[in-house]
Amino acid sequence: MEMNYDENTLHQLEEELRVQIVPGTEIMADVGTHHFVKSSGHSHRVLVPQPSDDPNDPLNWTGFWKFSTLTCATAATFVQGMGPLALAPMLPQLIEAFDSNLDAVIQFTGVAILVLGFSNFIWVPLSTSFGRRPVYLASLLICFGSAIWRAKATTYGSFMGACVLNGIGAGPAETIQPNVIADVMFLHERGAYQTLYFVFYFGSLMIGPIIAGPMAEYAGSNNTGWRNFWWLNVGLIGAAFVMCLFGFPETKWHRMHPDEIRRLESEAAMKSSDEKIAVQTTEGSGIEKSNSTGLPNLSHATTTQKDPWLGKGRPSKQQFKLFQANAHPFQSILLDLWIPWKLFAFPIVEFASFVVSWSASCFLTDNLLQSQAFAAPPYLFSPLKIGFFNFAVLVGAVIGSVTAGPLSDWISMKLTKRNNGIREPEMRLPTMIPYFILMLIGNFVTAFGW
Repeated sequence: MEMNYDENTLHQLEEELRVQIVPGTEIMADVGTHHFVKSSGHSHRVLVPQPSDDPNDPLNWTGFWKFSTLTCATAATFVQGMGPLALAPMLPQLIEAFDSNLDAVIQFTGVAILVLGFSNFIWVPLSTSFGRRPVYLASLLICFGSAIWRAKATTYGSFMGACVLNGIGAGPAETIQPNVIADVMFLHERGAYQTLYFVFYFGSLMIGPIIAGPMAEYAGSNNTGWRNFWWLNVGLIGAAFVMCLFGFPETKWHRMHPDEIRRLESEAAMKSSDEKIAVQTTEGSGIEKSNSTGLPNLSHATTTQKDPWLGKGRPSKQQFKLFQANAHPFQSILLDLWIPWKLFAFPIVEFASFVVSWSASCFLTDNLLQSQAFAAPPYLFSPLKIGFFNFAVLVGAVIGSVTAGPLSDWISMKLTKRNNGIREPEMRLPTMIPYFILMLIGNFVTAFGW
Protein backbone atom coordinates (compact mmCIF):
# COMPACT_ATOMS: atom_id res chain seq x y z
CA MET A 1 0.00 0.00 0.00
CA GLU A 2 1.82 3.07 -1.29
CA MET A 3 -0.75 5.67 -0.20
CA ASN A 4 0.10 7.13 3.20
CA TYR A 5 -3.28 6.87 4.91
CA ASP A 6 -3.61 7.51 8.61
CA GLU A 7 -5.78 5.15 10.64
CA ASN A 8 -8.89 7.36 10.60
CA THR A 9 -8.74 7.94 6.85
CA LEU A 10 -8.12 4.24 6.24
CA HIS A 11 -11.19 3.25 8.29
CA GLN A 12 -13.34 5.88 6.56
CA LEU A 13 -12.31 4.60 3.12
CA GLU A 14 -12.96 0.99 4.14
CA GLU A 15 -16.43 1.89 5.43
CA GLU A 16 -17.38 3.83 2.31
CA LEU A 17 -16.00 1.18 -0.05
CA ARG A 18 -16.97 -1.80 2.11
CA VAL A 19 -13.58 -3.27 1.29
CA GLN A 20 -10.66 -4.12 3.54
CA ILE A 21 -7.61 -2.18 2.38
CA VAL A 22 -4.64 -4.49 2.88
CA PRO A 23 -1.02 -4.06 1.70
CA GLY A 24 -1.01 -4.13 -2.10
CA THR A 25 -4.53 -2.71 -2.43
CA GLU A 26 -4.58 0.80 -3.88
CA ILE A 27 -7.43 3.31 -4.31
CA MET A 28 -7.29 4.80 -7.82
CA ALA A 29 -10.48 6.88 -7.74
CA ASP A 30 -11.97 9.57 -5.50
CA VAL A 31 -14.04 8.20 -2.64
CA GLY A 32 -16.78 10.39 -1.15
CA THR A 33 -15.17 13.51 0.26
CA HIS A 34 -11.67 12.13 -0.22
CA HIS A 35 -10.09 13.65 -3.32
CA PHE A 36 -6.65 12.86 -4.67
CA VAL A 37 -4.12 14.23 -7.16
CA LYS A 38 -5.02 13.14 -10.70
CA SER A 39 -2.75 12.46 -13.67
CA SER A 40 -4.16 15.57 -15.42
CA GLY A 41 -6.88 18.18 -15.03
CA HIS A 42 -9.18 16.25 -17.37
CA SER A 43 -8.49 12.76 -16.00
CA HIS A 44 -10.18 10.73 -13.26
CA ARG A 45 -7.09 8.54 -12.78
CA VAL A 46 -5.73 8.92 -9.26
CA LEU A 47 -1.96 8.95 -9.00
CA VAL A 48 -0.39 6.27 -6.80
CA PRO A 49 1.64 7.15 -4.84
CA GLN A 50 0.40 10.70 -4.30
CA PRO A 51 3.13 13.25 -5.16
CA SER A 52 4.01 15.96 -2.65
CA ASP A 53 3.81 19.65 -3.52
CA ASP A 54 7.62 19.82 -3.59
CA PRO A 55 9.32 20.55 -6.94
CA ASN A 56 12.22 18.24 -6.00
CA ASP A 57 9.95 15.21 -5.50
CA PRO A 58 11.03 12.69 -8.22
CA LEU A 59 7.35 12.06 -9.01
CA ASN A 60 7.06 15.74 -9.95
CA TRP A 61 10.11 15.87 -12.21
CA THR A 62 9.77 16.93 -15.82
CA GLY A 63 9.80 14.36 -18.59
CA PHE A 64 13.41 15.29 -19.35
CA TRP A 65 14.69 14.43 -15.88
CA LYS A 66 12.66 11.23 -15.67
CA PHE A 67 13.98 10.22 -19.09
CA SER A 68 17.55 11.08 -18.07
CA THR A 69 17.27 9.13 -14.82
CA LEU A 70 15.82 5.99 -16.40
CA THR A 71 18.25 6.17 -19.35
CA CYS A 72 21.24 6.29 -17.00
CA ALA A 73 19.84 3.50 -14.83
CA THR A 74 19.16 1.36 -17.91
CA ALA A 75 22.68 2.00 -19.25
CA ALA A 76 24.19 0.94 -15.91
CA THR A 77 22.00 -2.19 -15.86
CA PHE A 78 23.02 -3.07 -19.41
CA VAL A 79 26.79 -2.73 -19.01
CA GLN A 80 26.77 -4.50 -15.63
CA GLY A 81 24.89 -7.47 -17.09
CA MET A 82 26.84 -7.72 -20.34
CA GLY A 83 30.02 -9.27 -18.92
CA PRO A 84 29.13 -12.12 -16.53
CA LEU A 85 27.33 -14.31 -19.11
CA ALA A 86 29.40 -13.42 -22.18
CA LEU A 87 31.89 -16.28 -21.79
CA ALA A 88 29.92 -19.09 -23.49
CA PRO A 89 31.22 -18.58 -27.08
CA MET A 90 34.83 -17.99 -25.95
CA LEU A 91 35.19 -21.05 -23.71
CA PRO A 92 37.55 -22.84 -26.17
CA GLN A 93 39.84 -19.77 -26.20
CA LEU A 94 39.80 -19.59 -22.40
CA ILE A 95 40.64 -23.30 -22.14
CA GLU A 96 43.65 -22.69 -24.36
CA ALA A 97 44.70 -19.44 -22.69
CA PHE A 98 44.68 -20.88 -19.16
CA ASP A 99 45.64 -24.47 -20.06
CA SER A 100 42.43 -25.71 -18.44
CA ASN A 101 39.35 -27.80 -19.26
CA LEU A 102 35.68 -27.17 -19.99
CA ASP A 103 34.37 -27.92 -16.49
CA ALA A 104 36.90 -25.51 -14.96
CA VAL A 105 36.26 -22.57 -17.28
CA ILE A 106 32.46 -22.92 -16.97
CA GLN A 107 33.01 -22.11 -13.29
CA PHE A 108 34.06 -18.59 -14.35
CA THR A 109 30.41 -17.90 -15.16
CA GLY A 110 28.93 -19.94 -12.31
CA VAL A 111 31.01 -18.25 -9.62
CA ALA A 112 30.33 -14.75 -11.01
CA ILE A 113 26.55 -15.38 -11.04
CA LEU A 114 26.60 -16.87 -7.53
CA VAL A 115 28.51 -13.90 -6.10
CA LEU A 116 26.31 -11.48 -8.07
CA GLY A 117 23.16 -12.79 -6.41
CA PHE A 118 24.48 -12.69 -2.84
CA SER A 119 26.10 -9.27 -3.30
CA ASN A 120 22.63 -7.73 -3.21
CA PHE A 121 22.47 -8.41 0.51
CA ILE A 122 25.01 -5.55 0.57
CA TRP A 123 23.84 -3.31 -2.24
CA VAL A 124 20.12 -3.15 -1.42
CA PRO A 125 20.58 -2.06 2.23
CA LEU A 126 23.13 0.53 1.08
CA SER A 127 20.69 1.90 -1.51
CA THR A 128 17.98 2.20 1.14
CA SER A 129 20.28 3.88 3.65
CA PHE A 130 22.36 6.19 1.43
CA GLY A 131 20.50 6.29 -1.88
CA ARG A 132 20.50 4.74 -5.36
CA ARG A 133 23.08 7.16 -6.78
CA PRO A 134 26.09 6.10 -4.65
CA VAL A 135 25.29 2.42 -5.26
CA TYR A 136 25.33 2.88 -9.03
CA LEU A 137 28.54 4.92 -8.98
CA ALA A 138 30.38 2.54 -6.62
CA SER A 139 29.24 -0.61 -8.41
CA LEU A 140 30.21 0.78 -11.82
CA LEU A 141 33.70 1.59 -10.53
CA ILE A 142 34.03 -2.00 -9.27
CA CYS A 143 32.87 -3.36 -12.65
CA PHE A 144 35.31 -1.01 -14.39
CA GLY A 145 38.23 -2.40 -12.36
CA SER A 146 37.10 -6.01 -12.83
CA ALA A 147 36.92 -5.56 -16.64
CA ILE A 148 40.51 -4.27 -16.70
CA TRP A 149 41.56 -7.19 -14.50
CA ARG A 150 39.86 -9.71 -16.81
CA ALA A 151 41.52 -8.19 -19.87
CA LYS A 152 44.99 -8.44 -18.31
CA ALA A 153 44.66 -11.76 -16.42
CA THR A 154 47.30 -14.33 -17.34
CA THR A 155 46.46 -17.21 -14.99
CA TYR A 156 43.33 -19.18 -14.16
CA GLY A 157 43.33 -17.96 -10.54
CA SER A 158 43.73 -14.34 -11.59
CA PHE A 159 40.84 -14.52 -14.05
CA MET A 160 38.68 -16.23 -11.40
CA GLY A 161 39.45 -13.38 -8.98
CA ALA A 162 38.29 -10.90 -11.63
CA CYS A 163 35.08 -12.92 -12.04
CA VAL A 164 34.40 -12.70 -8.31
CA LEU A 165 34.97 -8.92 -8.35
CA ASN A 166 32.74 -8.62 -11.42
CA GLY A 167 29.99 -10.53 -9.60
CA ILE A 168 30.18 -8.15 -6.63
CA GLY A 169 30.02 -5.06 -8.85
CA ALA A 170 27.24 -6.31 -11.13
CA GLY A 171 24.76 -7.04 -8.31
CA PRO A 172 22.78 -3.76 -8.65
CA ALA A 173 21.82 -4.74 -12.22
CA GLU A 174 19.34 -7.21 -10.69
CA THR A 175 17.82 -5.07 -7.95
CA ILE A 176 18.23 -1.28 -8.07
CA GLN A 177 16.44 -0.21 -11.27
CA PRO A 178 13.02 -1.57 -10.15
CA ASN A 179 13.38 0.70 -7.10
CA VAL A 180 14.31 3.65 -9.34
CA ILE A 181 11.22 3.01 -11.49
CA ALA A 182 9.04 2.99 -8.36
CA ASP A 183 10.74 6.22 -7.22
CA VAL A 184 10.00 8.27 -10.35
CA MET A 185 7.00 6.59 -12.05
CA PHE A 186 3.40 6.20 -10.91
CA LEU A 187 1.79 2.81 -10.40
CA HIS A 188 -0.21 2.84 -13.64
CA GLU A 189 2.99 3.49 -15.66
CA ARG A 190 5.30 0.91 -14.13
CA GLY A 191 4.39 -2.20 -16.12
CA ALA A 192 5.91 -0.87 -19.34
CA TYR A 193 9.05 0.42 -17.61
CA GLN A 194 9.55 -2.78 -15.60
CA THR A 195 9.34 -4.75 -18.83
CA LEU A 196 11.80 -2.35 -20.44
CA TYR A 197 14.16 -2.96 -17.52
CA PHE A 198 13.92 -6.74 -17.82
CA VAL A 199 14.46 -6.58 -21.57
CA PHE A 200 17.61 -4.49 -21.25
CA TYR A 201 18.94 -6.60 -18.38
CA PHE A 202 18.29 -9.96 -20.00
CA GLY A 203 19.11 -8.39 -23.37
CA SER A 204 22.58 -7.55 -22.07
CA LEU A 205 23.03 -11.21 -21.14
CA MET A 206 22.09 -12.14 -24.72
CA ILE A 207 24.01 -9.42 -26.56
CA GLY A 208 27.17 -10.15 -24.55
CA PRO A 209 27.70 -13.58 -26.19
CA ILE A 210 26.67 -12.22 -29.60
CA ILE A 211 29.51 -9.67 -29.42
CA ALA A 212 31.96 -11.93 -27.57
CA GLY A 213 31.78 -14.73 -30.17
CA PRO A 214 32.98 -12.72 -33.20
CA MET A 215 35.54 -10.82 -31.10
CA ALA A 216 36.99 -14.04 -29.71
CA GLU A 217 37.35 -15.40 -33.23
CA TYR A 218 38.45 -12.36 -35.23
CA ALA A 219 39.28 -9.32 -33.04
CA GLY A 220 42.89 -10.15 -32.28
CA SER A 221 45.76 -12.46 -33.06
CA ASN A 222 47.39 -15.24 -31.04
CA ASN A 223 44.22 -15.89 -29.03
CA THR A 224 43.82 -12.27 -27.82
CA GLY A 225 40.40 -11.51 -29.25
CA TRP A 226 38.66 -12.45 -26.00
CA ARG A 227 40.81 -9.90 -24.16
CA ASN A 228 39.66 -7.16 -26.52
CA PHE A 229 36.07 -7.96 -25.57
CA TRP A 230 36.89 -6.98 -21.97
CA TRP A 231 38.59 -3.80 -23.13
CA LEU A 232 35.31 -2.99 -24.90
CA ASN A 233 33.58 -3.52 -21.55
CA VAL A 234 36.01 -1.07 -19.94
CA GLY A 235 34.93 1.64 -22.39
CA LEU A 236 31.20 0.94 -22.03
CA ILE A 237 31.31 0.85 -18.23
CA GLY A 238 33.33 4.07 -18.15
CA ALA A 239 30.74 5.78 -20.37
CA ALA A 240 27.90 4.56 -18.11
CA PHE A 241 29.73 5.89 -15.05
CA VAL A 242 30.01 9.37 -16.62
CA MET A 243 26.32 9.25 -17.57
CA CYS A 244 25.27 8.40 -14.01
CA LEU A 245 27.62 10.99 -12.51
CA PHE A 246 26.00 13.86 -14.42
CA GLY A 247 22.57 12.55 -15.48
CA PHE A 248 21.36 10.46 -12.54
CA PRO A 249 20.20 12.48 -9.51
CA GLU A 250 19.14 10.75 -6.31
CA THR A 251 15.63 9.29 -6.65
CA LYS A 252 15.09 8.05 -3.09
CA TRP A 253 12.48 10.31 -1.49
CA HIS A 254 10.94 10.16 1.97
CA ARG A 255 7.16 10.54 1.93
CA MET A 256 5.94 11.51 5.36
CA HIS A 257 3.09 9.55 6.91
CA PRO A 258 0.24 11.67 8.37
CA ASP A 259 1.18 10.49 11.88
CA GLU A 260 4.73 11.75 11.28
CA ILE A 261 3.40 15.11 10.04
CA ARG A 262 1.24 15.47 13.15
CA ARG A 263 4.19 14.70 15.43
CA LEU A 264 6.41 17.26 13.69
CA GLU A 265 3.65 19.88 13.70
CA SER A 266 3.13 19.29 17.42
CA GLU A 267 6.86 19.68 18.09
CA ALA A 268 6.97 22.84 15.97
CA ALA A 269 3.94 24.28 17.80
CA MET A 270 5.55 23.61 21.19
CA LYS A 271 8.76 25.27 20.01
CA SER A 272 6.79 28.27 18.73
CA SER A 273 4.96 28.54 22.06
CA ASP A 274 8.26 28.45 23.96
CA GLU A 275 9.69 31.18 21.71
CA LYS A 276 6.57 33.31 22.25
CA ILE A 277 6.88 33.01 26.03
CA ALA A 278 10.58 33.86 25.83
CA VAL A 279 9.89 36.99 23.77
CA GLN A 280 7.16 38.15 26.15
CA THR A 281 9.42 37.58 29.14
CA THR A 282 12.52 39.32 27.79
CA GLU A 283 10.86 42.20 25.96
CA GLY A 284 7.78 42.59 28.17
CA SER A 285 5.47 42.90 25.16
CA GLY A 286 2.80 40.79 23.54
CA ILE A 287 4.48 40.85 20.11
CA GLU A 288 4.80 37.32 18.74
CA LYS A 289 7.63 36.17 16.52
CA SER A 290 6.45 34.64 13.28
CA ASN A 291 7.33 30.99 13.02
CA SER A 292 6.81 28.81 10.00
CA THR A 293 7.06 25.07 10.46
CA GLY A 294 7.73 24.39 6.78
CA LEU A 295 5.52 21.29 7.05
CA PRO A 296 2.73 20.36 4.64
CA ASN A 297 -0.75 21.06 5.90
CA LEU A 298 -2.23 17.71 6.90
CA SER A 299 -5.72 18.39 5.65
CA HIS A 300 -4.27 19.63 2.37
CA ALA A 301 -2.11 16.53 2.10
CA THR A 302 -5.11 14.20 2.39
CA THR A 303 -7.66 16.06 0.28
CA THR A 304 -5.63 17.96 -2.32
CA GLN A 305 -6.85 17.67 -5.91
CA LYS A 306 -4.00 19.43 -7.70
CA ASP A 307 -0.23 19.35 -7.52
CA PRO A 308 1.22 22.64 -8.84
CA TRP A 309 4.59 20.98 -9.55
CA LEU A 310 3.35 17.84 -11.32
CA GLY A 311 5.48 17.45 -14.45
CA LYS A 312 7.30 20.73 -13.74
CA GLY A 313 9.78 19.84 -10.98
CA ARG A 314 13.49 19.17 -11.15
CA PRO A 315 16.17 17.66 -8.89
CA SER A 316 17.92 19.89 -6.36
CA LYS A 317 21.67 20.27 -5.86
CA GLN A 318 21.32 18.10 -2.75
CA GLN A 319 20.12 15.24 -4.96
CA PHE A 320 23.37 15.35 -6.95
CA LYS A 321 25.57 14.73 -3.90
CA LEU A 322 27.54 11.49 -3.81
CA PHE A 323 25.27 10.12 -1.07
CA GLN A 324 22.32 11.16 1.06
CA ALA A 325 22.73 11.60 4.81
CA ASN A 326 21.00 9.07 7.06
CA ALA A 327 20.49 9.66 10.79
CA HIS A 328 20.29 5.91 11.54
CA PRO A 329 22.26 4.07 8.82
CA PHE A 330 23.06 0.89 10.75
CA GLN A 331 19.48 0.50 11.94
CA SER A 332 18.28 0.88 8.35
CA ILE A 333 20.82 -1.63 7.04
CA LEU A 334 19.95 -4.24 9.69
CA LEU A 335 16.25 -3.78 8.92
CA ASP A 336 16.86 -4.35 5.22
CA LEU A 337 18.83 -7.51 5.98
CA TRP A 338 15.96 -8.88 8.05
CA ILE A 339 12.97 -7.89 5.87
CA PRO A 340 13.69 -10.31 2.94
CA TRP A 341 13.58 -13.29 5.29
CA LYS A 342 10.36 -12.02 6.84
CA LEU A 343 8.75 -11.49 3.44
CA PHE A 344 9.43 -15.06 2.40
CA ALA A 345 6.68 -16.09 4.81
CA PHE A 346 4.21 -14.69 2.23
CA PRO A 347 3.31 -17.08 -0.64
CA ILE A 348 3.01 -14.23 -3.16
CA VAL A 349 6.64 -13.24 -2.53
CA GLU A 350 7.81 -16.83 -2.99
CA PHE A 351 5.74 -17.09 -6.16
CA ALA A 352 7.20 -13.90 -7.65
CA SER A 353 10.72 -14.98 -6.69
CA PHE A 354 10.18 -18.37 -8.30
CA VAL A 355 8.88 -16.86 -11.55
CA VAL A 356 11.88 -14.55 -11.95
CA SER A 357 14.52 -17.03 -10.78
CA TRP A 358 13.17 -19.92 -12.87
CA SER A 359 13.05 -17.76 -16.00
CA ALA A 360 16.63 -16.63 -15.38
CA SER A 361 17.77 -20.20 -14.64
CA CYS A 362 16.33 -21.50 -17.92
CA PHE A 363 18.25 -18.89 -19.86
CA LEU A 364 21.40 -19.48 -17.81
CA THR A 365 21.27 -23.20 -18.60
CA ASP A 366 21.02 -22.50 -22.33
CA ASN A 367 23.91 -20.05 -22.09
CA LEU A 368 26.29 -22.32 -20.20
CA LEU A 369 25.69 -25.37 -22.42
CA GLN A 370 26.08 -23.67 -25.82
CA SER A 371 29.77 -24.37 -26.31
CA GLN A 372 29.56 -27.76 -24.63
CA ALA A 373 26.90 -28.92 -27.09
CA PHE A 374 27.90 -27.23 -30.33
CA ALA A 375 31.66 -26.65 -30.23
CA ALA A 376 32.20 -30.40 -29.87
CA PRO A 377 31.66 -33.04 -32.61
CA PRO A 378 29.60 -33.53 -34.67
CA TYR A 379 28.86 -29.79 -35.00
CA LEU A 380 32.28 -28.17 -34.41
CA PHE A 381 30.70 -24.70 -34.56
CA SER A 382 32.95 -21.66 -34.25
CA PRO A 383 32.60 -19.04 -31.46
CA LEU A 384 30.98 -16.76 -34.05
CA LYS A 385 28.14 -19.21 -34.78
CA ILE A 386 27.64 -20.11 -31.11
CA GLY A 387 27.43 -16.45 -30.18
CA PHE A 388 24.84 -15.85 -32.90
CA PHE A 389 22.56 -18.49 -31.32
CA ASN A 390 21.63 -15.76 -28.85
CA PHE A 391 19.96 -13.71 -31.58
CA ALA A 392 16.95 -16.04 -31.27
CA VAL A 393 16.58 -15.31 -27.56
CA LEU A 394 17.03 -11.59 -28.19
CA VAL A 395 14.22 -11.55 -30.77
CA GLY A 396 11.90 -13.18 -28.25
CA ALA A 397 12.89 -10.64 -25.60
CA VAL A 398 12.16 -7.72 -27.94
CA ILE A 399 8.71 -9.13 -28.74
CA GLY A 400 8.08 -9.52 -25.02
CA SER A 401 9.13 -5.92 -24.36
CA VAL A 402 6.73 -4.55 -26.95
CA THR A 403 3.77 -6.53 -25.65
CA ALA A 404 4.07 -7.65 -22.00
CA GLY A 405 4.43 -4.35 -20.12
CA PRO A 406 1.79 -2.31 -21.98
CA LEU A 407 -0.55 -5.31 -21.94
CA SER A 408 -0.09 -5.67 -18.18
CA ASP A 409 -0.84 -1.96 -17.60
CA TRP A 410 -3.89 -2.13 -19.88
CA ILE A 411 -5.37 -5.27 -18.30
CA SER A 412 -4.81 -4.11 -14.73
CA MET A 413 -6.34 -0.70 -15.48
CA LYS A 414 -9.41 -2.32 -17.07
CA LEU A 415 -9.86 -4.58 -14.06
CA THR A 416 -9.38 -1.59 -11.73
CA LYS A 417 -12.20 0.33 -13.44
CA ARG A 418 -14.42 -2.73 -13.25
CA ASN A 419 -13.60 -2.95 -9.53
CA ASN A 420 -14.77 0.64 -8.86
CA GLY A 421 -11.27 2.13 -8.86
CA ILE A 422 -9.73 -0.37 -6.41
CA ARG A 423 -6.43 -1.83 -7.67
CA GLU A 424 -5.36 -5.27 -6.42
CA PRO A 425 -1.86 -6.59 -7.22
CA GLU A 426 -3.21 -9.89 -8.61
CA MET A 427 -4.87 -7.93 -11.44
CA ARG A 428 -1.58 -8.21 -13.34
CA LEU A 429 -1.57 -12.02 -13.16
CA PRO A 430 -3.81 -12.68 -16.23
CA THR A 431 -1.11 -11.07 -18.37
CA MET A 432 1.22 -13.97 -17.56
CA ILE A 433 -0.98 -16.64 -19.19
CA PRO A 434 0.16 -16.34 -22.86
CA TYR A 435 3.81 -15.85 -21.87
CA PHE A 436 3.71 -18.86 -19.55
CA ILE A 437 2.41 -21.01 -22.42
CA LEU A 438 5.10 -19.70 -24.79
CA MET A 439 7.86 -20.36 -22.25
CA LEU A 440 6.60 -23.89 -21.62
CA ILE A 441 6.63 -24.61 -25.36
CA GLY A 442 10.11 -23.06 -25.65
CA ASN A 443 11.49 -25.28 -22.90
CA PHE A 444 10.05 -28.40 -24.55
CA VAL A 445 11.50 -27.44 -27.94
CA THR A 446 14.91 -26.74 -26.39
CA ALA A 447 14.91 -29.98 -24.43
CA PHE A 448 13.94 -32.14 -27.42
CA GLY A 449 16.30 -30.25 -29.75
CA TRP A 450 19.20 -30.72 -27.34
